[in-house]
Amino acid sequence: MMPADNHTFFAPEIFILTGIPGTEESYVWLFFTFCLMYLTALVGNTLLLFIIATERSLHEPMYLFLSMLAAADLLLSTTTVPKMLDLFWFRKGEISFAACLTQMFFIYVSFTSESGILLAMAFDRYVAICNPLRYTTLLSKPVIGKIGLAVLTRSVGISFAYILLVTRLKFCRTNLLPQTYCQEWAVAQLACDDIADHFWYGVAVAILADGLDTALIAASYLLILRAVFRLPSRGARLKALRTCNSHISVILIFYTTAFFSYYAHQYVHIIPGYILNLLAHSQLLLPPMLDPIIYGVTSKAILKHAIHLFYRSYRRMSLKG
Repeated sequence: MMPADNHTFFAPEIFILTGIPGTEESYVWLFFTFCLMYLTALVGNTLLLFIIATERSLHEPMYLFLSMLAAADLLLSTTTVPKMLDLFWFRKGEISFAACLTQMFFIYVSFTSESGILLAMAFDRYVAICNPLRYTTLLSKPVIGKIGLAVLTRSVGISFAYILLVTRLKFCRTNLLPQTYCQEWAVAQLACDDIADHFWYGVAVAILADGLDTALIAASYLLILRAVFRLPSRGARLKALRTCNSHISVILIFYTTAFFSYYAHQYVHIIPGYILNLLAHSQLLLPPMLDPIIYGVTSKAILKHAIHLFYRSYRRMSLKG
């Protein structure tokens, strides 16, 4: 801990991540749990990217957007989980100020990108169901590339503003950060400056980025439902809805975990703090782990290519043996 009184400002060279209070005796179990979830996310998303990249039949809008989602999931989990594992196993919570800012930046890039990609995927489903004759025209590869660039540009801009706000802060209390990763609001609360601008910027991002994405996704699905219920047969309606199952599941996981992560601190008087902390980690762990599993199970094309890939690998190993 850096000694400093309320009138002596300092530029922190390191922060000390203190982990999840109340779970210190369970760090070994948390290590194995988080490690298993991370390996699942790593293998699942890497496999998903490999299959989509190597199978030309999957170079369609839905799968190209899915590859963007897999890349964002990989970035999020790889940015956060290895440091958590280091903390749980070796009790090494030190992280330099520069590394903290870098981690913070990529966390926000990942979150904001995922929200934008989910919106793009909702638009993809809207066009596929409501305007199928213009599907390939409206969602050509150049258009998909521009959508991906727009999502990335917005994410980088939003995240860079967070970093600028943090670099302007003056610290005079402590460098102990009660987290397992660098969260912008937690870092800001260690400062001696007025952090109202951090609060209002967070509110603006929540409304104009995340909130707008959520509203447009909801609007897309209202239009999709209207189009589906106009189809003449029950079989056609079910077939159309089935194409949305995986996307809806991913949306629910992403926004449910985001809700827990964002609002967990408000229920500290009702639920033990360590449980809230674990719930707050769900957004870092569950979507990257579950997204490739959901698409692998619900998409026959991806499942077929994954089985063929494992079969070819098994055959090669058998021949070598």
